[in-house]
Amino acid sequence: MAEYVLNTWYPLAWSRDITAGGLHKRRVVAKDLVLYRNSAGNVVAHLDMCPHRMLPLSQGRLKGDALECGYHGLQFDCSGKCVRVPGQDIIPSNASVATYPTHENMGLVWVWMGDPALADTSLVYDLPQYHDANWSAVEGDALEIGCHYLNLADNLCDPAHVNFVHLTTLGSSAGEDVPVHHEKQDGGLVTWRWINDAPAIPLFQKFGNFKGHVDRWHYYHYHAPSIAIIDFGSAATGTGAEEGNRDDCIQIYACHFMTPVDENTTIDHWLHVKNFSADEETNKALSAEFRSAFQEDKAILEAIHINERKYPDHRPLKLAIDASPTRMRKMVQSMIAAESAPKKEEALA
Repeated sequence: MAEYVLNTWYPLAWSRDITAGGLHKRRVVAKDLVLYRNSAGNVVAHLDMCPHRMLPLSQGRLKGDALECGYHGLQFDCSGKCVRVPGQDIIPSNASVATYPTHENMGLVWVWMGDPALADTSLVYDLPQYHDANWSAVEGDALEIGCHYLNLADNLCDPAHVNFVHLTTLGSSAGEDVPVHHEKQDGGLVTWRWINDAPAIPLFQKFGNFKGHVDRWHYYHYHAPSIAIIDFGSAATGTGAEEGNRDDCIQIYACHFMTPVDENTTIDHWLHVKNFSADEETNKALSAEFRSAFQEDKAILEAIHINERKYPDHRPLKLAIDASPTRMRKMVQSMIAAESAPKKEEALA
């Protein structure tokens, strides 16, 4: 059975998709949830199962702020407590449905699937540029990918694949032999490289208006277990970008907020934050470029997932470029082990 970090905030849905008055189904860490907005506009997340006969509560209806089961009419309040059992006055003390803390930020609904007492909303990921009037934030899609979420995280700790998978958008052959560096940071990893004095990638040829060669950077910031923020950009060669002078550059934060649906499925909620034109035509054109690139990743990752299932005993060859993804997986496993340790101690007591 798949294991997940539970004491963390997972991206669950775009806020724009959780509309008032309706019930919305989502799945995360192999659990089905039903979401709705209460009268205060806050998102409520229940386990999508009535404790009586196990009908999905998403097949019920809202009665004010209460969710009514569609089978026998039991009603549950926003805390998950049963507040009505039709036909009897006494409500069983164990009549409740599991409810999970939620929070909204950066256009997303986030959910905490672990110990609710630890659900500190200040720990929800935030990118300062998203809120900065000098930058432009554009929401993308919720891309479903048929793979384990750590396979997508591998991809998002791996600048080297760009030169071979995204030649029409995010990469070029100029970086094929440029080494990749990485280091551990608090709560994550950063993987990076610079490709200097090279032609601009196709994306920046379209949007950067560069006349000659550029110095280009990729910094892949991974925040365990399911967030990757890619800071990439270009400046005219020789203007000092690598030394920190980025006054005249094109820069984008490509944000990937991964929802681990189950061991076979991941949802990539992606958006981009950029330091140039915010007009609607540019936003649509740039989103189309990203959409094309991420479909390329989807095809690769789904093909890998199929082969992993076909050949479960195969041990993948390790290369130098795998150092960061390998460290990423060890980090996640350490988080899972740390959460399970207290449970093992309790069992032995």
